[in-house]
Amino acid sequence: MIHWKVLNTQPQLQEIIRESFNQIIFIFKHSTWCNVSSLAKMRLEDNWTREFSTDTEIYILDVFKNRDLSNEIASLFQVHHESPQILLIQDGECFHDASHLDITVEEIREVI
Repeated sequence: MIHWKVLNTQPQLQEIIRESFNQIIFIFKHSTWCNVSSLAKMRLEDNWTREFSTDTEIYILDVFKNRDLSNEIASLFQVHHESPQILLIQDGECFHDASHLDITVEEIREVI
């Protein structure tokens, strides 16, 4: 089971950056209006606990409710904005991102 943490403020983003120096942080940019995004989220939820511990930090950002923050994340981590999208953050930088149906637990495991 994923213990989603809702990301919706700029101070949270700054805390994520600080925490990424201690562990890998995951940010899932989710569009609640998109079936592909819902499918990607469901696939993560179905397979997460087989691969990652329950204390893994994974944040979810609603891109419609938080468009400015979503754009700031894209700019800050120098990634093209997409939704759905998952970003892997370590040492203050995004070292991997995937979007749409390329978001899989298996790929994330291979990358880390």
